[in-house]
Amino acid sequence: MKAVPSDEQLAIADEVATQLFRLVRLVERAQVQHHAANPDAVERATYLLLVHLVKDGPRRAGALAEAVHSDPSTISRQIGHLVKLGYVERTADPEDGRATLLAATELGQRVYQQNRARRNEWIAGMFDSWSAADGAQFAELLGRFTTDFETVKARAGKPTEGA
Repeated sequence: MKAVPSDEQLAIADEVATQLFRLVRLVERAQVQHHAANPDAVERATYLLLVHLVKDGPRRAGALAEAVHSDPSTISRQIGHLVKLGYVERTADPEDGRATLLAATELGQRVYQQNRARRNEWIAGMFDSWSAADGAQFAELLGRFTTDFETVKARAGKPTEGA
């Protein structure tokens, strides 16, 4: 049986949700401003594909779609854009010559590293007034929250015992 949240837990959840929605709105607004100033910038969803290819190595489109929780038809256009930019290349799968592997090119890896460095410097600047311990605790708690979010979301789609 699922425990009923206490009033204190519900109040905390309300504040967390409020701050998360505020953060998402701020991120979305920043992205719109970034794209307005840089019309050739890669969309976030498209860039996420490059991130996975750099971090996880070459993979088939289906595996990439699964990694980003999308379907192959959705990522097809995005991959085409990354290929056109020279960030990703298609190669024959050595295990199955009929299949295609997607891989980050040297340029794609360089773009990823440059973007990651800029992002990290920008976020680090937000911690100027924080102690190192507070920053480390925030990173740990945010990671824990994100992991729990994934776990609860995955369970939400599955029937409960006795149902």
